[in-house]
Amino acid sequence: MQVLLFANGEANHGGMVRRVLDALGSPHILCADGGALNALKFGCAPQTLIGDFDSLPAKALAEFAAAGAEVIRCPADKDETDLELALQLCVERRAGAVYILGGLGGRFDQTLANVQLLALPELAGLAVEMVDGEQSIRLLRPGRHAVKGAAGDTISLIPLGGAAHGITTTALKYPLCDETLALGPARGISNVMEAESAQIALGGGLLLLVHTIGRA
Repeated sequence: MQVLLFANGEANHGGMVRRVLDALGSPHILCADGGALNALKFGCAPQTLIGDFDSLPAKALAEFAAAGAEVIRCPADKDETDLELALQLCVERRAGAVYILGGLGGRFDQTLANVQLLALPELAGLAVEMVDGEQSIRLLRPGRHAVKGAAGDTISLIPLGGAAHGITTTALKYPLCDETLALGPARGISNVMEAESAQIALGGGLLLLVHTIGRA
């Protein structure tokens, strides 16, 4: 099952968003609380809604439920954000891939927390990608990873939680060969794809891969 997950941040149209939407076909539409309003902006009818619903008007929630949407109401006093609960639901229901729209922008604290959710251990076996406008963000764990795009696209590699080791890249303008990216320095920012496909091998640690269409 492929899931299009709408969060309650800023959801911007753009080339990367169009690319994902065109490729998905008929995904399950999951909304984290007020993310349901973002779904409507993209012409998507919510199929499942989860959260404490402090950011979605009661009238709108009732209308979604009347239209047949599944509503999962959670307590307001909780340790998880609504987006975290939505991702946990994806794991429970054995989703194959999750694409998040509306996970960035607005509040910086929420944006930072949303990006860090990609590192949840329970998501290790699930393909999760945050998409906004012209860019996408995904987390790379140790192993080999393919990046599909176009020559001239911008690729940034940012270590998360500490240094990332044993990084080797191919088809990027500024190659890395069994190297380390430390937490702090911005060495991995603004690399450039030289072909339609690039490869990144990671020996240890975690890397955020930010892929922007064209020159960022």
